[in-house]
Amino acid sequence: MQDGLTSIIEKGVDFFLLTVPILLPIFLIWVLYRNYVNYAQEKKFYSFDYIVLEIKPPAEVKKSPAAMELFLVALHQTSGETTWVKRTFQGGFRAWFSLEIVSKGGNIHFYIWTRSVYKRFIESQLYAQYPGAEVNEVEDYSQSFDFNPEKNELFGIEYKLTKPDPYPIKTYVDYALDQGDKEEEQVDPITPMMEYMGSLRPGEQMWVQFIVRAHRAQDKVPGKLFAKTDLWQDVAKEEVQKIREESLSKDDKGGSFTVNQTEGQKKRIAAIERSVAKLGFDVGIRALYMADQENFDGINIPLTIAMLKQFNSNDLNGFGPYHLTVFDYPWDDFFGIRGKKRKYEILEQYKGRGYFFTSRPKGWFSYEDRSSFILNTEELATMYHLPGQVAQTPTIGRVESQRAAPPPNLPIQ
Repeated sequence: MQDGLTSIIEKGVDFFLLTVPILLPIFLIWVLYRNYVNYAQEKKFYSFDYIVLEIKPPAEVKKSPAAMELFLVALHQTSGETTWVKRTFQGGFRAWFSLEIVSKGGNIHFYIWTRSVYKRFIESQLYAQYPGAEVNEVEDYSQSFDFNPEKNELFGIEYKLTKPDPYPIKTYVDYALDQGDKEEEQVDPITPMMEYMGSLRPGEQMWVQFIVRAHRAQDKVPGKLFAKTDLWQDVAKEEVQKIREESLSKDDKGGSFTVNQTEGQKKRIAAIERSVAKLGFDVGIRALYMADQENFDGINIPLTIAMLKQFNSNDLNGFGPYHLTVFDYPWDDFFGIRGKKRKYEILEQYKGRGYFFTSRPKGWFSYEDRSSFILNTEELATMYHLPGQVAQTPTIGRVESQRAAPPPNLPIQ
C-alpha cells in the first residue's frame, strides 16, 4: 500500500518536472501579455480629459422618456477597439459614460460624466431633444467629498438584475408614457426616486450613477486568451426556447406534442424578443448615501436598497442588491474593518466612474467586470430622463424661464 502511494507520488513529481519547462514559459508569457495590455489601456485612459456636464431640465418638459431614448442611441459609441491591434498594442477600449442623479440636501441635479471630446456632441444631442434645457460644464462634485469614518457615515450599494439580461424591466412603455395621455393621468416610474432623493435633509447627500457603454460582440477581450461571444442574443434565444418547451404537452396515445401557451408565456416571449431588438448598453448602477454622523439617518439604508423597486416585474426582470457596504451577520465583520474598507473602495469607484474594470489606486484596468448587465435604450431611458410635470418634486433644479430665439429682422450693429 505504501509502495503504491510512493510510486504515485514519484510519477506525479516526474510529470511536474517534465511539464514545468513547457507550462512555465506559457504562464509567464500570459502574465506579461496581461500586464502589457493593462499598461497600454491605463496609459490610453489617462490620455483623455474628463469633464462633468450638468443638465438643467426646462421649466416644462412635455416630452416622454422617448426623447432621452433617442439621446442614448447617440451615445451608443462602439469605436476605439475595432481591431485586435487597437485593443492590445494601442490600449483601445470603448468610451463609457456616467449618467448621474445627485441630491444635495434634497436639491436634485442631473449630470453626465464624459470625455471632453464628446462635450459638443452631447450638448447638441441634448438640445435636439430638450430645446429649453441648459447644459453647462461644472466642477466634479464627487471630488469635494472625502470620507472620514470619525466624522462621516456612508452607505453604498451596487445593483444587479434578478433574472437573465434579456428579460426586460418595467419601462415607460409599460407605464403608457409613450401614448401622449393627459399629463395628470400619467405615471412616471422615476417619480418615486425623485421624491425620495428630494426628501433628504440639509447635510445629507445621495449620489446615483448609471455607468454605460455600448454593448457589442467581441471576438477577443484584451487580457483574455479565449473568445467572448455576444451572450445577450444567445441567452435570449435559450430563454425563449425554455418558455416554449414549458408549453409543450405530450399526447399519450399518439406520442405527438401540442403547444398550449398561456398568456403569461406569450407575454414573456414577446417581451424578450422586443428587448433584444433595441440597442443594448453594458450597465453598472451604483448609489451612495452619506452624511455627517449627526445627520446620518439609518432608515435611508433599506430605502436606498429598494429605490429601484418600481422598475421590477415579477414575471420579467427587476433589481436586487449586489455589493453593499453592510453585512448580513455580525460575524462577517466583527471589528468593522471590512465595512470601512468597502466604503473607501465604493467611494473611489464612484469618483473614478469605474465599473467595467476593477479599481486600483491609479486606474480601472484589472480585467474584472463588476457584474455589469445589459439594458436596452428603452430601459435605460426609463431610469434616467428629465422628468416632466408629472414629477412635482420642487427641488429639481429646472431652468427658471424659457429661452426665446431673437427676432429674424434684428438689425446688425
